[in-house]
Amino acid sequence: MTAMTSNPGFEEKLARYAELLVRTGVNLPEGGKVQVNAPVEAAALARLVARAAYRAGAADVRVDYNDPHLSLALYEDGTDAAVEFLPEWSAQESERLVADGYAFISIVGSDPSLLAGVNPERVARRSKLAAQMGQHVQKAIGGFEVNWTVAAMSTPAWARRVYPELPEEEAVARLWDDIFKVTRADQPDPVAAWDAHLARLERLTAFLTGRQYAALHLRSGLGTDLTVGLADGHIWQGGAETARNGIRAVPNLPTDEVFTAPHAGRVDGVAVASKPLSARGQLIEGIRVRFEGGKAVEVSAEKGEETLRQLMETDEGASHLGEIALVPASAPVAQTGTLFLNTLFDENAASHIALGRCYPTNVQHGENPEALLAAGGNDSLIHVDWMIGTPDMDVDGVTADGGREALMRGGEWVVECAGSAQG
Repeated sequence: MTAMTSNPGFEEKLARYAELLVRTGVNLPEGGKVQVNAPVEAAALARLVARAAYRAGAADVRVDYNDPHLSLALYEDGTDAAVEFLPEWSAQESERLVADGYAFISIVGSDPSLLAGVNPERVARRSKLAAQMGQHVQKAIGGFEVNWTVAAMSTPAWARRVYPELPEEEAVARLWDDIFKVTRADQPDPVAAWDAHLARLERLTAFLTGRQYAALHLRSGLGTDLTVGLADGHIWQGGAETARNGIRAVPNLPTDEVFTAPHAGRVDGVAVASKPLSARGQLIEGIRVRFEGGKAVEVSAEKGEETLRQLMETDEGASHLGEIALVPASAPVAQTGTLFLNTLFDENAASHIALGRCYPTNVQHGENPEALLAAGGNDSLIHVDWMIGTPDMDVDGVTADGGREALMRGGEWVVECAGSAQG
């Protein structure tokens, strides 16, 4: 069984999707170079991406296929020495690609529970090692030194998890339909549809940045009652972003969030997850965290608590927040009614927070590490988003003098500039 499908019109939608990744996702210019990272099942899509890139005038297209079952083999059959071994040169290729100005297209679609039966301590050791070796690349990408995008494809393993009640072929087709819908690849002109959507998000981020709230206060019926202080001189982002190479690209397809940097020392209250978190090949459910003075001081989860705690013990910054993002409850991903068990999708169905590293582009002069930390930006080897938004969530902007302004009521924007921001 392949990850493709025989649905009528599928090939046309897939070709439009590939074109979207190139033209809107990374906005590849004439003479540009692109690196595609994709699961082994994505060969057909990767070939279409390559063709779209070359039609756009690409000078070079490279594809790196990955197979998560190789990681499973390592964790189940490898020695401790093998788990803790990564050659020093393993990150050098990516560092060279960044230095040479390659754009990055990452295609995801792995089984969210593939490593559910694996000792989480082994996964934690390997993940931390990989993060340490790849931190220069991750900071370069997080700092938008180059244009990049993350998108998804329907794989049998992922589709079976999302739609366990359906036969595999039907599940794959259903997941593809969802992907095409929320990325607007099912529309006659997806690029034009994205242009309109991105314009709405741009108006919203400009409004929020202009207000310079001291904090946000979020409340939900699940029990979230969280005050998130915002970094000094914070910048709201969402939709398209201009990389330092001057190319305006869309980091996530789909995207309906607007986000900024919390102040690492000014987060207080309780955050309760509204959706499971897929992390390190395992599902973490029922997350509840209490913050005090910016740091997580009480942590619990109904399932996967050990993995959550290991994530938060990665380094000092891992127990602080690096992102606060607002998403309307009526966003296209939420309208599907599907729990995708994939952060790329689920984070665009609900407002969320992220443990760990902030994006330097969310703070004025954030490209300067000292200025970023002085403004309250957080640093860490990890950046892990988890969803807290609900259809009843209220969000207020808190001004420097303690005043409050309604931003969201019942999970929807109430500020005029946000009108139908989800498109």
